[in-house]
Amino acid sequence: MLDMEKFVTRKAIAQFVLSALTLLPTAARASDSGSPPTLPDAPSAVLARQSDFLLEVASKTPPLPTDAASSDEPDSQQDARPSLFRRAVRDQKDIYTAPFHRRNLKWDLLFLAATGGFIAGDRYISRGVNPDHATVSQNISDIGLYSMAASVGGLFLSSLKTQDAHARETGFLSAEAFANTAVVLTFTQLIAGRERPTEGTGNGRFWQNNTLGSSFPSAHSSFTWTMASVVAHEYPKPWVRWLVYGTATTVSVTRVTGQKHFSSDVEVGGVFGYLIGQHMFNAHCTPGLSPSCHASKKGPKAKASDK
Repeated sequence: MLDMEKFVTRKAIAQFVLSALTLLPTAARASDSGSPPTLPDAPSAVLARQSDFLLEVASKTPPLPTDAASSDEPDSQQDARPSLFRRAVRDQKDIYTAPFHRRNLKWDLLFLAATGGFIAGDRYISRGVNPDHATVSQNISDIGLYSMAASVGGLFLSSLKTQDAHARETGFLSAEAFANTAVVLTFTQLIAGRERPTEGTGNGRFWQNNTLGSSFPSAHSSFTWTMASVVAHEYPKPWVRWLVYGTATTVSVTRVTGQKHFSSDVEVGGVFGYLIGQHMFNAHCTPGLSPSCHASKKGPKAKASDK
């Protein structure tokens, strides 16, 4: 029965990570195009499809030669979908309600003030960009985003062979954070409907291009900062943080110099991505794998009991 549970769990994780990472090319193409592409599925729909595949594979696998395995296998199959689905729904709820927590109000005000300042200066910053280097900047931002995704995906796939629980958690949480970020981006871009620097009057008017792929916020910035946040929390070493956050910053800056986004687009996208990645880590990390997880899981009650 334990072998069957391990098989089911590994297939679920592998299918979910790969399906989440496949959202990246679609989202990136939508970010670079002016036409409205097909909306990506919400995490609940992705999880449902992967659970169906998992149950189909498990049903075709020969049962283990024990009575316990034959009697408990249906329960493990029935529990696969609800647990993943409930987790996705709970994460979305936590992400949307977090700004309304009292302890976050001061940070909300700071974020709104900073965003307002960026929006006020967007047109001037955008017009100061040299268009001759736009293509180079766009290529750099693409390389940064895809290399981050490839690194995270490679880390997870290697963990399946090496049985490295820390690497497996990093890859899975990165993919999970990516999927949650994709949902937030979808709603925000559809609602904001902001024109890109090369569209309309070039002033970045809102509510003009209400399609997936509009300018606000930046998908490249959001996705890169999401994965960087998870990796930096999982491996809180200075060189790792410099590497992943440096890559994310480069992607954000080159989206502006590449004339794909305004400065406020990448600022909001970066904040969204970082906070979603941080939430996924704090909510689902396994104590003992990362020093940051140990610290984040150790709440006031635990600290009081140590005294």
